[in-house]
Amino acid sequence: MTTTTSDRPKLAVWKFASCDGCQLSLLDLEDELLAITGAIQIAYFPEATRAVVEGPYDLSLVEGSVTTQHDADRIQEIRANSAKLVTIGACATAGGIQALRNFKDMREFTSIVYASPQYIDTLETSTAIADHVKVDFELRGCPINKRQLLEVISAYVAQRKPAVPTSSVCIECKRRGNVCVMVAHGTPCLGPVTQAGCGAICPAYNRGCYGCFGPAEQPNAPALSRTWLEFGVSKEAVQQAYQTFNTAAPQFAEEAERVASE
Repeated sequence: MTTTTSDRPKLAVWKFASCDGCQLSLLDLEDELLAITGAIQIAYFPEATRAVVEGPYDLSLVEGSVTTQHDADRIQEIRANSAKLVTIGACATAGGIQALRNFKDMREFTSIVYASPQYIDTLETSTAIADHVKVDFELRGCPINKRQLLEVISAYVAQRKPAVPTSSVCIECKRRGNVCVMVAHGTPCLGPVTQAGCGAICPAYNRGCYGCFGPAEQPNAPALSRTWLEFGVSKEAVQQAYQTFNTAAPQFAEEAERVASE
């Protein structure tokens, strides 16, 4: 039996403070996107279409962090209007690189950047969506892996749990047959504490992992930090390594603070 558009689950894609890269990952699916649109109704997605279908929505994908009071109010409305809410990308799951502001005086930043800072209405912090509302699933990455995004959407359409790995990048290195850059070359690498998802791109080119996908499940960050220090990496460099794309992720933020305090 052929389903009509109105019978399909409604998908909405929302943007908060972000670069749009994770939304573009959905558009990058190209051929797969045609299959998706055959199974769901894209009800709200300004990056792709001006057409708007009123909620409530069966699945909402949220990109970006909460940085203004307007954001904080809007996410409450989206949550109330969504059966399932999935956050996509480092900004939505961990505050993003803009969460570096959390460690400084926001008023000082605005006074330096803007000619008339009195017109800037912003919060002191950049925070993850889960700090404000219940989130049904978090998809990590900066940007996210489009194949993982396809799996998440397919899972919710089929009403099952998404099959997304929570192991470390080291597992992906082993599968690719990469030589460990830390063991072989002494190159600092965040792979042991970073969640899989990128396919170990950087180690495949003899570069250390930068932690784009955030903390892996139960990361032993203190042990990794000690190894880096033994390599001769400075405390400041170790701390800064944890303060990039996922700086506000609790495991990375706590380790950065611990290293700085020793």
